[in-house]
Amino acid sequence: MLRVVVESAKGLPKKKVGSPDPIASVIFKDEKKKTKSIDSELNPEWNEVLEFDLNGTPLDSSSYIDVIVKDYETIGKDKFLGSTKISLRELSSGQVRSLPSRNVPLVNESGQNIGATINLVIGYDPPANAIPNPNDPQAGDSTVDADGGVEGDGPLPAGGQTGVSGAPLTPGQAGGLRRQVARAQNRHRLVNKPQDFQIRVRIIEARQLSGNNVKPVVKVSVCGQTHRTRIKRGNNPFFDEMFFYNVHMLPSDLFDNHISFRVYNSYSLRADSLMGEFKLDIGYVYDEPAHCVLRKWLLLNDPDDSSSGAKGYLKVSLFVVGTGDEPPVEKREPNDDQDDIESNLLLPAGVTLRWATLSLKVFRAEDVPQMDDAFVQTMKEIFGGEENKKNLVDPFLEARFAGKKICTQIIEKNANPEWNQLLNLQVKFPSMCERIKLTVFDWDRVTGNDAIGTTYLNLAKIASSGGEIEEEHAGNEEMTSFEANTGQAEVGFLPVFGPCYVNLYGSPREFTGLPDPYEDLNFGKGEGVAYRGRVLVELSTKLEEKADKMVESIPSDDILVAQKYQRRRKFCLCAVFHSASMIQDPGEPIQFEVSIGNYGNKLDTTCKPLASTTQYSCAVFDGNHYYYLPWAGTKPVVVVTSFWEDISHRMDTSNIILYITHRLQSNLEAFKTGILAKVSDNQLAEVWLKLLTQLIEDLESFPMPELEGRANLTSLDIQLKKLRDNSLTNIKDGARRMREEAREIRETMPDIEAWADKLQVLAEEPQNSLPDVIVWMLRGEKRVAYGRIPANQVLYSTYSEQACGQQCGKTQTIFLKYPMDKNKGLKVPVQVRLNMWLGLSAHEKKFNSFSEGTFSVFAELYENQAQVFGKWGTTGLVGRHKFSDVTGKLKLKKEYFMPPRGWEWEGEWFIDPEKALLTEADAGHTEFMDEVFQNEARFPGGEWKGASEPFTDVNGEKSRNPAEFECPPGWMWEDEWNVDDNRAVDDQGWEYGVTIPPDDKPRSWVPTEKVYHVHRRRRLVRPRKRAALPAGGATERQDRGDPEGWEFSSLIGWKFHRKERSSDTFRRRRWRRKMAPEDRMGASAIFQLEGALGVDTDTNEKGSKADTTKMFGANTPTVFCSYDRSYLYHLRVYIYQARNLTSMDKDSFSDPYAHVSFLHVSKTTEKLRATLNPTWDQTLIFNDVEIYGDPQNIAHLPPDVVLEFYDHDQVGKDELLGRSVCVPMVKLNPGIDQTPKLLWHPIIQKGHKAGEALVAAELILNDKSGETDLPLVPPKRSENLYMVPQGIRPVVQLTAVEILAWGLRNMKPYQLASVSSPSLVVECGGQRVESAVIKNMKKSPNFPSSVLFIKVLLPKDEMYTPPIVLKVIDHRPFGRKPVVGQCTITSLEEFRCDPYVITAEGAMSSKMALMMASPSKYVAINMEESRPLLEAQFMYSMSTAVNKLASPTSHFQAEKEKETVDWWSKFYASIGDQQKCGPYLKKGYDTLKVYDCELENVPEFKGLTDFCNTFKLQRGKNENGDEDPTMVGELKGSFKVYPLPDDPGVAPPPRQFRELPDSGPQECLVRIYVVRAIDLQPKDNNGRCDPYIKISLGRKTIDNRDDYLPNTTNPVFGRMFEMTCFLPQDKDLKISVFDYDLLSSDEKVGETVIDLENRFLSRYNSYCGHPQTYCISGINQWRDQLKPSQILENLARMKGLSKPRSEDNGASLTFNGKEYTLAEFGNVNHF
Repeated sequence: MLRVVVESAKGLPKKKVGSPDPIASVIFKDEKKKTKSIDSELNPEWNEVLEFDLNGTPLDSSSYIDVIVKDYETIGKDKFLGSTKISLRELSSGQVRSLPSRNVPLVNESGQNIGATINLVIGYDPPANAIPNPNDPQAGDSTVDADGGVEGDGPLPAGGQTGVSGAPLTPGQAGGLRRQVARAQNRHRLVNKPQDFQIRVRIIEARQLSGNNVKPVVKVSVCGQTHRTRIKRGNNPFFDEMFFYNVHMLPSDLFDNHISFRVYNSYSLRADSLMGEFKLDIGYVYDEPAHCVLRKWLLLNDPDDSSSGAKGYLKVSLFVVGTGDEPPVEKREPNDDQDDIESNLLLPAGVTLRWATLSLKVFRAEDVPQMDDAFVQTMKEIFGGEENKKNLVDPFLEARFAGKKICTQIIEKNANPEWNQLLNLQVKFPSMCERIKLTVFDWDRVTGNDAIGTTYLNLAKIASSGGEIEEEHAGNEEMTSFEANTGQAEVGFLPVFGPCYVNLYGSPREFTGLPDPYEDLNFGKGEGVAYRGRVLVELSTKLEEKADKMVESIPSDDILVAQKYQRRRKFCLCAVFHSASMIQDPGEPIQFEVSIGNYGNKLDTTCKPLASTTQYSCAVFDGNHYYYLPWAGTKPVVVVTSFWEDISHRMDTSNIILYITHRLQSNLEAFKTGILAKVSDNQLAEVWLKLLTQLIEDLESFPMPELEGRANLTSLDIQLKKLRDNSLTNIKDGARRMREEAREIRETMPDIEAWADKLQVLAEEPQNSLPDVIVWMLRGEKRVAYGRIPANQVLYSTYSEQACGQQCGKTQTIFLKYPMDKNKGLKVPVQVRLNMWLGLSAHEKKFNSFSEGTFSVFAELYENQAQVFGKWGTTGLVGRHKFSDVTGKLKLKKEYFMPPRGWEWEGEWFIDPEKALLTEADAGHTEFMDEVFQNEARFPGGEWKGASEPFTDVNGEKSRNPAEFECPPGWMWEDEWNVDDNRAVDDQGWEYGVTIPPDDKPRSWVPTEKVYHVHRRRRLVRPRKRAALPAGGATERQDRGDPEGWEFSSLIGWKFHRKERSSDTFRRRRWRRKMAPEDRMGASAIFQLEGALGVDTDTNEKGSKADTTKMFGANTPTVFCSYDRSYLYHLRVYIYQARNLTSMDKDSFSDPYAHVSFLHVSKTTEKLRATLNPTWDQTLIFNDVEIYGDPQNIAHLPPDVVLEFYDHDQVGKDELLGRSVCVPMVKLNPGIDQTPKLLWHPIIQKGHKAGEALVAAELILNDKSGETDLPLVPPKRSENLYMVPQGIRPVVQLTAVEILAWGLRNMKPYQLASVSSPSLVVECGGQRVESAVIKNMKKSPNFPSSVLFIKVLLPKDEMYTPPIVLKVIDHRPFGRKPVVGQCTITSLEEFRCDPYVITAEGAMSSKMALMMASPSKYVAINMEESRPLLEAQFMYSMSTAVNKLASPTSHFQAEKEKETVDWWSKFYASIGDQQKCGPYLKKGYDTLKVYDCELENVPEFKGLTDFCNTFKLQRGKNENGDEDPTMVGELKGSFKVYPLPDDPGVAPPPRQFRELPDSGPQECLVRIYVVRAIDLQPKDNNGRCDPYIKISLGRKTIDNRDDYLPNTTNPVFGRMFEMTCFLPQDKDLKISVFDYDLLSSDEKVGETVIDLENRFLSRYNSYCGHPQTYCISGINQWRDQLKPSQILENLARMKGLSKPRSEDNGASLTFNGKEYTLAEFGNVNHF
């Protein structure tokens, strides 16, 4: 019986006239019952019971009732008011009998809330026979969170949680209910007989995995088959891999099987590497629509502790495909931010999520850039709108979290909107999503909304679980016990933030009507390149609480509170540009702009103009590869003043932690280098102690600033201070304990690295409202490249020296980047060296102590003239003004210039020609080609005649007659003028074109003449070469120019030259006037430069005010910092070698060379052929490098030496292999006896490591006294090629590398064809050797001749030794030789040996003799190879032939003996089991040596690789460059590395690989003795299993399934198996244990693989278990193929000794000069 008590309703909507007469009806399964109607009432109370008879059928979880409220009409149809749907899922589970539903909202037909609610109570008496269905995933406490998204007004209760029931059913859930019905039918359609299924699992990505520095890998197990993904790096890896599992079984069995997902940390070798797991039954997937689960997130947890919460999330798609099923196509959504994560989350049983409300207060935004066209604005003006160019934007903010989004209102036409709204995001915790995404959009009526900028609030940074602190205590014995609830223990806190501004970054601010190429940046994809405004927000979190409204207004009190967080202080930023070099394509003149926020952006009209841009200057060639800007002694300075909140307490904390981290990291580097260089333990301990002591001292002496009394304090500040203080104390205590207790220094490395990572995380400041400083490089008027510098790095602090930014007032080197660079920094636009200082203007005096050089400030303008009829004057200036700025576009007058406030003129206007823009085209070049184009024209069909401009440049601009070209001083002509016919031209050198009006010259040229061509031209060239300059010649030339300071040009533009030519029609000169501050002296005076210098604003000429704002910004004063003297330095860069470069050519090699650049000079090394491990051994010498500034500063922060490695290509362009940076060692006194040390520097390409370079550099101050003090010039290898000098270069030794190339195994196909005829190439130190080719891999995978030999010069220091590179090349038809696998052996240490000592290892022992001459009459067991297996499996020794089980020969033993002593007694005696061994021990017989690990792991057997090692071969880097290169095969082989004598007269030492066994295939008999198994995994429900053995070798498999042992996890098998095989083809012996199941398929318990070849070839094989005594019968019978006397003979032969002699009828023996008698060894025992 189902009873519905309809109690009352509230807030029904009024009618137009009067109130409604409400009546309620309830519908359940097509049965409808009504209450009475109540006259004219908005809040009716019915209190009626409606009963529904269920006729004995129980409710299922998909049952629901519909409740409809109508307005009762006496005549006609009742009018619908509202309805709701209430799920009876909780009643159906039988857990509850009544379900009160209070305040359930009513909705109208379209599903919108009408503001009314209804109260009901539903009671349920289940029929007597009803049992809840345990398989129903939606019943009761389900393992699947089947909620849909949020619709209507609130979230839905998760399965099994009581909450407000009766929220409207979502479409997702209603669909889910219908699915339940279809489910049973789905399964019944399948015939219950074994059939084929395919389970497909796609692992897409994981997020929020726990741990630092992890390398996750996912293992997926289905029906006993396991696959793993590639290994990735980081906590949010992206896998995107698909696995297929094919099974043949009963559907009912299949659906009960699980899919298990386990995520491991492959980095960790310990047992705790499991990071989290999730299990799901296959039936659940099959019951979903289309039998698949698409793009769902799985919550991973700890299987042993379900309450431990989320360990991470894994996104997967699962498909179960039966015969004839069509698998659905998976849509790959491009934007995962829009995933509704919560409705897509599957939970493991027992994990519940809690509801939480994230309340985001959005107060206001500022500096939002213009987004709409002014065209729309003018339309509005016509209709009476008013003009306001600045506010062309209609902003609103959208907050997104876990697939839900909420928007604020739209505020039209406002660049500084005030929203003052509270957004409530309802989410479940712990949440999958880490970040709240805040995007400000510009609303558009017509087109789509444009994103203005995006920022993220990262919950991980603004919340803390408190777990970090406890985890760190967990390992400590004396855990600090905090008092309960003193507030001290409360380290964890919920997400909280602000009130604080967050900055938006995105594409450049300048508005154009065109589509924005960088629009993606505004959506938060990639690094934003410009500031785009900021938003003031505050976030708080409440648990288990429902918000009434999604969006509400912020109360006015809160708005007032937020006011105090907006107090501004004035900040001053000064940047001095020291150099700009490594420019690759100069083009137009270049300038730099520095901005912080909106301040300083020269193209933004909303801010006061500031001196934020450098002068334009033209780039000069450095003589080798790059261009640089010739600033010489006058360095451009930019000054920007700005206003921000004072958040110094946050920045100080962050900078102090960064300071400590930086020191820890540099010490850690030194420690790592020490380990690599294998320094002595004492030295290493010294470095390690210094590291720990400094860390402890730093943590003690630099406390975090106190927060009391600071402005702008937020609750997050206080929580973070607590968290940081606790974490730092923990690290300090840990370091103290480590210093006292650590035993093995090298093992402390992971802990120290973890501390460094932890400090890095603690230093991040989430509430950083100071925008980044952005440096832009502009070419002409176009923005080209940018660099972003976080403000805290250059911020000055009065708190302490450590609290200042790392780069504050220091010269730093920055590589600018292209916006949205697809190549990830492959090409550097420019390298800038600049010095920045940012501080409160209250502290600006402090700037004086940081500045060097003298600052000067100028106003400047240009006087322009044109030439008309041979006279210079202002009449011909079309569109130009008499006086203008440098661009010629702004009209200026001297009289109108006013100095800014606080400044005054110093002196009059004077003429000062511009130097930096006047660079001639040949500057920096040693050879140059003058060119001029000869032009001719005709009428169609007429004769060719000279054109109106007979000589032009390449762009068609007027140029000089070739006869007028003079050879500049210091140059000499190399040839006469010639026609250049090496282009697309005809044989006379002409190219032809058609002029299309309005152009006066053709746009394109072709080499063949047609009738319609009217224009042709040809290029005349004349090469010249720089003559050897006399000293001082260069300076003379600079001063020759026009005496009046004019610069000339053939047309108005950028290209000016100093000397007048006949073709010039335009000239200009620069006037400047110096300014000085009125009162204050010192460099900080430049911070008073605000505003422009005044411009000529004649209103009659200027149409509207808009133009004046444009002009207002353009004429800021220019600031320079001039240095009175420069210093000359001498630079040497030592490039020795590089290793592991990326291969760029098809043949897996590169042809590498390096460009080395330092400031404005660069040089190139020689090009090497086909190698990835080049050794250049070259010194590049740069004489007389001129650097301005104090040498002490240079010594403290020297400029970087940048090395760019290229692959030289005969055809096409050279490709960049990577870039490396090396800091030179600075010597201010050349006499210092200190040499730089070669070190490995990483080579970075596209953000990834692509090799290492062994380089060093030294920079020596070259004082004027004389050249003598410089170090000696290194020896030359050839003209202009210097080698690395002695003392710096590694000491080398002539070394022999012997290679035993035995064979290849398990080679995978390459390009779909199997590897059939491979050979091996070995490279080491520039030498290369290739083995013979294996004719047929299938028949014999060993190399025909096995030993290769290389002589090579190798460094003695292990740190410098080059790697050995092994490459396997396959010989294919048509001469193709692809590299099918390669392996790099980085350390040669383990292969070094002494060639004169024949150790037991060196000699292949008696193995060879045994193979060559084993006399057959002694053979007891016919193949010696059976031995190793025996030991392998049970780890026992050779004498363990199992007589009792395997051999019938033991019957002759005496019965009594048999009862008491047998092989098992011997076995139990050996493992120390006194009870079971009987009298065996008392008799004093031999025992066995039983190992408790694999023979490969027994230290004295050296992994059984004494004959040859196994090297894993890999294919080159895979395309996606992940951490897990593909394994493509194995090489069996070994190396011996030993020094050779330097004197050629001395005989070389004996070869190491001498007597080798036969390398052809050999047939072997293998006997496997399986004694017992220990601690097997239980596979049955009773906690036991029914094990049996299965053995496979090559293609053969045998098992003893019929003799399985029931109900045991420690079975004693005691069986022997015998198989034949061919080595080396069938080298892998696989022994598996299976669990016997009567009905279902048997499960594998585990398996082990033994490499038989290693055991066969190892010299330890048959000696592992020789008995101590020689018995001829009984259980200790001698069982080796050779008698002891033969073994001794073989040993003598190997050692080169005489044969052992026996005398006195065997009673005495002479061996190696010693005599042994039988009497010494006791009596002979007979059994």
